[in-house]
Amino acid sequence: MLLERLARVNGVTVEDMRKKIAARISAGMDDPDPERQAQWEHIPHAGELPTPEEWLEYVVKKLYAEEHEGLLRRYIEI
Repeated sequence: MLLERLARVNGVTVEDMRKKIAARISAGMDDPDPERQAQWEHIPHAGELPTPEEWLEYVVKKLYAEEHEGLLRRYIEI
């Protein structure tokens, strides 16, 4: 659901949104800064890299935990 809303808000297809997020994940994991790599590695994931869905789940949980859920209002009903 969130992926679909992100795609709609950005005026792209769900597949294009998934590709865009996947590219950012890949770039983050390949960052030359070990501290940044560690931040990306901290995202729970089953495979070699987090999937866009795993990343979104992590981000949403982190925003709620840090009481920043207001940032999500544009994308989900709270």
